Amino acid sequence: MDFREYQKYARTTAIYPNKGQNLSYPTLGLCGEAGEVAEKVKKLFRDKNGKIDEEFKTLLLKELGDVLWYLAAICSELEIEMDSVASLNVKKLQERADKGTLHGSGDQR
Repeated sequence: MDFREYQKYARTTAIYPNKGQNLSYPTLGLCGEAGEVAEKVKKLFRDKNGKIDEEFKTLLLKELGDVLWYLAAICSELEIEMDSVASLNVKKLQERADKGTLHGSGDQR
């Protein structure tokens, strides 16, 4: 499945107020799901001394899917394709690699 197919399918499962005119809902959802990913990783260190096992991978895979769903919803709200996000990110990273600025901070490096 590619990003275009995924985004189209994800949109068919989107049920929230003012869908199509509501950037806030999926943005807040993305923040919540990213937090759940962070919680799972935190608990991995607390409970399993950082040892990654198949159970952890399965749990994290589900949370990452939720992150992906909300990203797709944000893209749909903005009427942009996820492929565009991926392509722009690759271009930005390549430019930073070419300039030797992959490490560091700031958006405009």
